[in-house]
Amino acid sequence: MEEMKDLELEKSAKKTKGPYRNFPMVPRVVFGQGSFDQLGEILLPHRNSNDAPVIYLVDDVFKNSDLIDRIPVLFQDRIVLISADKEPKTGQVDDLVSTIKEDFTELPSAIVGIGGGTLLDLAKAVAIMLNNEGSSANYQGWDLVHNQAVYHVGIPTISGTGAEVSRTTVLLGPEKKLGINSDFTPFDQVILDPDLLHGVPKDQWFYTGMDCFIHCVESLNGTYLNAFSQSYGEKALELCEEVFLGDISDSDSRDKLMMASWHGGMSIAYSQVGVAHAMSYGLSYLLGTRHGIGNCLVFQHLEEFYPEGVAKFNEMMEKHDIQLPKGICANLTDEQFNTMIKVSLGMVPLWENALGKNWAKYITPEKLRSIYEKI
Repeated sequence: MEEMKDLELEKSAKKTKGPYRNFPMVPRVVFGQGSFDQLGEILLPHRNSNDAPVIYLVDDVFKNSDLIDRIPVLFQDRIVLISADKEPKTGQVDDLVSTIKEDFTELPSAIVGIGGGTLLDLAKAVAIMLNNEGSSANYQGWDLVHNQAVYHVGIPTISGTGAEVSRTTVLLGPEKKLGINSDFTPFDQVILDPDLLHGVPKDQWFYTGMDCFIHCVESLNGTYLNAFSQSYGEKALELCEEVFLGDISDSDSRDKLMMASWHGGMSIAYSQVGVAHAMSYGLSYLLGTRHGIGNCLVFQHLEEFYPEGVAKFNEMMEKHDIQLPKGICANLTDEQFNTMIKVSLGMVPLWENALGKNWAKYITPEKLRSIYEKI
């Protein structure tokens, strides 16, 4: 009990003022049902030549769908279908970049990501690495990118991750799961078409939506909180509650969840996420657990840190009859637990946001293991 009182004092301590970060945002966005069909018109001014293609990275769930036929392919443009079953990897980014450079005489005019967080993160990473040397693993971290990315467009087909608006692209690397977090990462253009959310499986809809809900809870309860992040986070949280606890039409639900994702992503532009995300990175790195469900698996056990948020989360799970997998960590070895713990403890900004600058006094390897063992 005494430790938790000390922790609350740590979190309430005022931070030193300035210097303030001059963060970039997505400069152009179009929202509305059917807005996907404006893509060709949007891309046209950015086409450099007939030999500088537009590369479309598209979730392979759309193979043989009418969405593929609606993509405005011209000249040497290429559609690359990619499975979103696994988290995006640095090696995958490097292979895509290598293939593009080998197959075309000019750099692409644009990279377009069409899909959920995996495809959007891949598109951002590929756009960056086309203009930066070496492996994408070398750029996992904060502000390591030096050259402008190729023009890139994000078109989400599921909502919640905030990848369409964030300044990071989260990748699994050979040693860690960490984003390329830079001023060059955000998309130059985003198209938000709620019609593209039709047909998303219910469990995936829930887990991805909970990513938004959870990172808003973490942002709003964090030490980095400020009026900027609070204004976006509170609106995103309100929209999530309307979608997952309210009684609204499917059409309104798609519109509101798309905007919750946008506002949620904006809320952490000037803030950070927290305990659930830090620990879910360990799950993803070791077990390949998808980001959305990974956050849910951890968050259910975080009443100590986010009591109101966890209570609301449980209410949402009950309303939508969601049953989380059990025993994910039941048979892990000491070495495997230590790997997850090491990855999680490496997420220093997340822990600092969650618990303050002296977070390491409260979060020990033993503490993390005790939570992982419940999953």
